[in-house]
Amino acid sequence: MQQKNLVIVESPAKAKTIEKFLGKEYKVCSSYGHIRDIAKKGIGVDVEGGFVPDYEVSPEKAKTVAELKKLSAAAECVWLASDEDREGEAIAWHLAEVLGLPIDRTKRIVFHEITKNAILEAIASPRTVDMNLVNAQQARRVLDRLVGFELSPVLWKKVKPALSAGRVQSVAVRLIVEREREIIDFKSVQFYKVSARFVASDGKMFKAELDRKFDTREEAVAFLESVAGVDFKVVGVESKPSVKYPAPPFTTSTLQQEASRKLSMSVAQTMSVAQKLYENGFITYMRTDSVNLSTQAMAAAKEQILLQFGEEYHSWRTYKTKSKGAQEAHEAIRPSYLDRATIEGTTVEKRLYELIWKRTVASQMAAAQLDRTIVTIEMGGHTEHFVATGEQVRFDGFMKLYSETVEDENENENAVLPIVNEGEKLTLKDMTATQKFTQQPYRYSEALLVRRLEELGIGRPSTYAPTISTIISRGYVVKQNKEGVKRTFDQITLSKGKLTEKSLSEVVGKEKGKLAPTDIGMLVNDYLEEQFPHILDYNFTATVEKQFDAIAEGKEQWTEMIGDFYGDFHQSVEKALENQIRQNSSVRQLGIDPVSGLPVSARIGRYGPMVQIGGENGDKARFASLKKDQLIATITLEEALSLFALPRTLGEYEGEEVVVGVGKFGPYVRHNNKFVSLAKSDDPYTVTIERAIELIEQKQQQDKASKTPIKTFDGVEDIVIMTGIYGPYIHSEGKNYRIPKSKDPMAMTLEECRAIISKKK
Repeated sequence: MQQKNLVIVESPAKAKTIEKFLGKEYKVCSSYGHIRDIAKKGIGVDVEGGFVPDYEVSPEKAKTVAELKKLSAAAECVWLASDEDREGEAIAWHLAEVLGLPIDRTKRIVFHEITKNAILEAIASPRTVDMNLVNAQQARRVLDRLVGFELSPVLWKKVKPALSAGRVQSVAVRLIVEREREIIDFKSVQFYKVSARFVASDGKMFKAELDRKFDTREEAVAFLESVAGVDFKVVGVESKPSVKYPAPPFTTSTLQQEASRKLSMSVAQTMSVAQKLYENGFITYMRTDSVNLSTQAMAAAKEQILLQFGEEYHSWRTYKTKSKGAQEAHEAIRPSYLDRATIEGTTVEKRLYELIWKRTVASQMAAAQLDRTIVTIEMGGHTEHFVATGEQVRFDGFMKLYSETVEDENENENAVLPIVNEGEKLTLKDMTATQKFTQQPYRYSEALLVRRLEELGIGRPSTYAPTISTIISRGYVVKQNKEGVKRTFDQITLSKGKLTEKSLSEVVGKEKGKLAPTDIGMLVNDYLEEQFPHILDYNFTATVEKQFDAIAEGKEQWTEMIGDFYGDFHQSVEKALENQIRQNSSVRQLGIDPVSGLPVSARIGRYGPMVQIGGENGDKARFASLKKDQLIATITLEEALSLFALPRTLGEYEGEEVVVGVGKFGPYVRHNNKFVSLAKSDDPYTVTIERAIELIEQKQQQDKASKTPIKTFDGVEDIVIMTGIYGPYIHSEGKNYRIPKSKDPMAMTLEECRAIISKKK
């Protein structure tokens, strides 16, 4: 039977949702994303022939393409309904090309949300494939292929084999490397911060801070001694009404940032969950630069606000996109149906949806009305002042539903102050000088890196998540957690005219999910910055994005743009290949080994970062690998020498030595010529003999269990069922035979075992 209409979308989930809204005359099927891409073999681009890409259907998509060809040939009308951005437009074009559909006559439909109204409206007003959008995507793919294909061999020859480079990825790595160097160069400086607790005439207590800091402990103590017994008087009370407005609805970038802060979700996880919410019809399209809401969405938000909070909580509010080069997205990320505050789904889907719902509704709520108060306090005979700041909420407005998370909020900013009057005398409860230290620059989280890339105009909503995934998978960047270290600090308190001192401790440097460069990431970055500064230049990368935007608007020819870039770029590649080989140029001299008198150095070796003793004057070198959290740029001589502590003997067990070391497969314990792997939580440099014995005994029990049959057969000794590290198996006459997963080993008969043995033979 001939199908009248065939609608092709990108994903099966999307197809399933759309099919509910269309009648029996429409068949909806999926292309499962892109069906073809630039050929992987060779450069895949005809450089001499106008940069025409050589496209090929992915082998894993051959079956899908064959099915789509069959369905499209049988249909009276084919509708291409891939996503509305450039990537989606390119998918539609590739489908038309491969399926033999005429570009100028094939119906292309787009929609920002998968709702019945949106789908029917799209069907009612189809268009053709927009080749400007397609060419913008082609330009990105071709440019990135040229950069990657030509830069990677340079890195193989000049830095280290098996490396690769990319245009946006390399710039992201540069940001992380630059931040790491700031941290390496940072020198913490101590200072003393003075705070006091005062009692007002009504008996209420509040806190204030001195408007200057002291560099030394002596200065801080001298100040505390000088104010003992002086009078404290309020000399200024400034109370100003202020207004706090809600944040705009989510864009891709702000959703990633807020999901990271509020829900501890990675950028990739946020996009994956948002994709599911979109495909199931719960939210609008999740790749967007726009903060705009449709009038229907604003009206729906008003309805919810009036229903849940009342008229005074509503305020019509439109937002305009500020980000440069915002792409062709039409609306912010919002729920498809605002009367649905919760959804059915996984826990993480529910939490992300709730975040989107609250942010959308809050954007249409009234501003919060606050009173911000600043109290200034003078001390007799001193020029310094104490200052107290506080905030009181007169009307909570949108804050009743949602408040945006802000980095490094000042806890004293929101303190509630008692009512005090100018000229009022205050009683000092106590005054404390606390030793503080300047904080090193923060490492980027995924969300903060996305924000920085967006600020620089680098990348677009669809590129952020894959960029971060790529630099991590290539080993240029690691996402790390740090426990932090304990640091002591002094606290001197003046109370009732007497000074008391105590030493306290705090944990500093604790990190969760922060991005740090690896040694190889720093090495590649340094080489690219030296040889290809324009590729890693932030302005250049942002300018390229603007050119893609111009192509999408039909203002620039994509092949001309690529041609202008490629000429200079190719010359710089050839020049770099002619320059002297830079392998081993990253050697860092650490000092002299006090035992052997030989030099100690750190560098990138064949198997990664390592330290080396000797080997420079014909003597035999000794090598040791760096730990995961160590960098060539920061490792000290003492830390390097400690790496040579392996292998180390822990003691004896059952009359045999217990030795811990690091081998090809990681850290191990050796006992009686047998090796036992350490757990990930075990440090080979600090593991104890007790822990080693525990691991040895566990291994002995496992070995014993693996040698004991779990099933035997009466009267038959040469066929038994055993269990090993890969599960149950048949053992017969010195050979092992795998048991199919569909079989229950304990229920197997002798005949079934013989059949498996016979078949294998």
